[in-house]
Amino acid sequence: MADPSDLPCDADGMCMVCKEKALESDTITCKTCVTPWHATCLTAPPKTMADVAQWECPDCSGISQPAAKSAADAGGLVEKVRAIESDASLTDQQKAKLRQQLLGGGGDADEKKQKTNGTGGVLEILGDKFNCSICMQLLERPVSTPCGHNFCLRCFQKWVGQQQKKTCAMCRKAIPPKMAMEPRINSAMVMAIRMAKLSQTGYSVGTLKVHHFIHNQDRPDKAFTTERAQKTGKANACSGKIFVTIPLDYFGPITAENDPGRNLGVLVGESWEDRMECRQWGAHFPHVAGISGQSDHGAQSVALSGGYEDDEDNGDWFLYTGSGGRDLSGNKRTSKNQSFDQKFTKQNEALRVSCRQGYPVRVVRSHKEKRSSYAPQEGVRYDGIYRIEKCWRKAGIQGFKVCRYLFVRCDNEPAPWTSDNQGDRPRPLPQVPELNHASDVTDRKGSPAWDYDEEKGQWMWKKPPPESRKTQGDGDDGKNSKKRKRPSRNGSVKERLLKEFMCLICRKVMVLPLTTPCAHNFCKACLEGAFAGQSFVKQRTCEGRRTLRAQKNIMKCPSCTNDLSDFLQNPQVNRELMNVIETLQKEEEVLEAKDCEDDADSENDDEDNRDKVTHDDIPAENDEKVPT
Repeated sequence: MADPSDLPCDADGMCMVCKEKALESDTITCKTCVTPWHATCLTAPPKTMADVAQWECPDCSGISQPAAKSAADAGGLVEKVRAIESDASLTDQQKAKLRQQLLGGGGDADEKKQKTNGTGGVLEILGDKFNCSICMQLLERPVSTPCGHNFCLRCFQKWVGQQQKKTCAMCRKAIPPKMAMEPRINSAMVMAIRMAKLSQTGYSVGTLKVHHFIHNQDRPDKAFTTERAQKTGKANACSGKIFVTIPLDYFGPITAENDPGRNLGVLVGESWEDRMECRQWGAHFPHVAGISGQSDHGAQSVALSGGYEDDEDNGDWFLYTGSGGRDLSGNKRTSKNQSFDQKFTKQNEALRVSCRQGYPVRVVRSHKEKRSSYAPQEGVRYDGIYRIEKCWRKAGIQGFKVCRYLFVRCDNEPAPWTSDNQGDRPRPLPQVPELNHASDVTDRKGSPAWDYDEEKGQWMWKKPPPESRKTQGDGDDGKNSKKRKRPSRNGSVKERLLKEFMCLICRKVMVLPLTTPCAHNFCKACLEGAFAGQSFVKQRTCEGRRTLRAQKNIMKCPSCTNDLSDFLQNPQVNRELMNVIETLQKEEEVLEAKDCEDDADSENDDEDNRDKVTHDDIPAENDEKVPT
C-alpha cells in the first residue's frame, strides 16, 4: 500500500505534494505506468542512477510503506487492540472501526477516538465530504455533475478529455455535452470550503474576509432611471451616479477610503446586473468598450465578454485579444468578422504601456463569455487585479493579425472560483506556444510598479502610482451616495455555512439538493414545483386535422437561460452536498440544545437567589412591636 504522502505530478507537471512545477532534472518516471513523480517529495527516493532506471512508483510496487514492524511495535499493537476491546464505552461497531484504522496504518486509535469525539474545526467535522471523487484531495475549483458527484475542475477536464463517451467517473452516467465542453464551477461549494478553511486556521467569525457573494438587496439605485431606458435593450440609458470617489483614470484596487457610502471598497467577487451598474462602482467605466485606458497613460481595466474567439481564459491567467480590426461603419456595429489587422494604437497601446510599466489592471468578467469556466452565470463580476506580463501580435483564427496580451493575477484577495483563503503569490509565467510564431513581442525590462513585497507578504505599489489627468466622476464627493448599513456577521461558522447552502428559489437551507448542469443549487421540491404542470413534450396538430411531430418544451433554469428539460426527466440528488448539510445541521442542533440548557440553568440560579431570604428578615410570632 502506497504512503498517503506520496503523490505524483499532474498533467501540467505540477507536483501534487509541494504544489510547484517540478524541473525535468528532479522528475523520475515509473517504468510500469510511465507516471512522472517529483523525486524530492518522495518518502523513499531512489539512491543511484541504476535504481532510477528500474524504479517503480509506490502505486505499482507498494514498497513505500514500512515493510515490517519491529517486535516492540508489534507488542504495542497488541496492547492497543486489547485496550480497544476492554473499553466498555465503545459499541461493537466503533471497536471494529478503531481496530481497522489501527491495523491499516491509520495511527494511534486513542488519537483517532480523540479526534472523533473532540469539537475540532469544521473540516474535522465534515471529514472527507469536501474531497474530489478522483484525486481524493480537498476540492479545488469544484464542479458538480447532474448525477450528484463533485470533482476538481482539472480532474473533471482530464477525465472528460480521456473519454469518448462523456460519462461520470463515479457512476458512469452520461454527462450533458454542454457541461462536458463548458464545465461551471459550483460557487456554493467554493464558499463553503473557504469558510471551513478559515475556521480551521482559528480566525474569529468577526474577522472573516469572505466576499464571494455580494447580494443585490444591498445595491444602490439602478442605473436605468428613464422610461426609455426601461424598454427592451435599455437603449438611451441613464448612466446613474458614480458611488466611488475615484477619477476616471484611476489605477489599482478600489479601497474602502474611496467608498464613502459603504466604507468597503469594491470587493473581489462583487457582481452587478450589467455593465452600466458596474460603471457606477468604478470597476470598469466604459459600458460598451472592453478596454479602459489612454494610449499615452496606460490601461486601468478590461472586461472579458467573449468579443473575440481568440481569447483563452484559465482563471489565474488568460490571453486577451486587443480591440479593432472590424469594419463597424454604417449598420455594422455588431459585426464579429475581422476585416483588417489590429495595431498597437489607442486602447491596444494603452495595454502595452501598462505592460511596460507593470501597472495593475482591474478585470471584470461578463456572463456573455460562454467559452470560459470562470465566467459568472449572470451579470458582471469583479475578479481582482491582474498584471500584463507580455504582449505581441500573431495571426488570429480569422486570418488577420491580432494584438495579444498575457494577463496574470496578482491580487491580495482570493479569486472567486478558488477555495483558498489566501491571495495570490508570485508564480512562474505559463508556457504560451503561440509566442514561437509571434511578432512585435514586448517584454517588461524594468521592475514593475505593482509588485509583491516579501516582508509584508502582500501586493502593493513599489513605485508611485501615475497621477490622474482627468476630473472625478459625478457624485465623487459622496454627498448624494446612499448610505447603507453593512449586514451583521454574527453567528457561528456552521450557521454561516448553512446560509451559503441556500436554495435559490425558497431562500432556505436546501432539502434534497439538486445541482443543475449550469452549477445552480435548488431544493428538489422547489425546482420540480417551478415546472409543475408542464410536460416535457408538446403535442401539435395541423388545425386539428392531423397530428404533427411532438415538440420539446424548453424549461429554463430559474437563475439563467440554460435548458433543464433533459435534467428534470430524472433529477439526481447531490448526495455529497446533502451529507454536508445534514452534518452541519446536526452539529448546530447540538450547540443550540447546549445553549438552551445553559440559559435554563442560569435562570434557575437567578430564581434561587431571589428566593433566598435570611432568617433575621422574618419576624418571629412572639415578637412584640416596639412603638416608635
